Amino acid sequence: MEISGKIIQVLPEQGGVSKTSGKEWKLQAYVLETQEQYPRKVHFEVFGEDRIKANPCQLDDIVTISFDIESREFNGRWYTSIRAWKIQQGVVTAETAAPLVDAGVAPVAAPQANVQAFDPAAGVDDGTDLPF
Repeated sequence: MEISGKIIQVLPEQGGVSKTSGKEWKLQAYVLETQEQYPRKVHFEVFGEDRIKANPCQLDDIVTISFDIESREFNGRWYTSIRAWKIQQGVVTAETAAPLVDAGVAPVAAPQANVQAFDPAAGVDDGTDLPF
């Protein structure tokens, strides 16, 4: 899954040592705000020192994140986390994404719409009040 927006908050990095493996871990959390008519705020995390270094983000960056959603149960309550595994600077759209030909998938042409412009001054009345 992907979502684009502006980084509005960089939370403090967290870390510790795993009880099961004894290895160190790091987690960096951010808050992203979508840039839509009704903006939404999304809290997401980047887990692992390698991923944090490979995907640097700063306050006010416009980014597109690729992420996984996971829910876990603890003491009868459910907790959901959004874990980013790739962060790209800027907004990634179908036009700016890498072509699918490289992945061995043939691109599909966008359908061409047969749309006629509505001209209210033309005075054409087809019995409906719809502009199309």
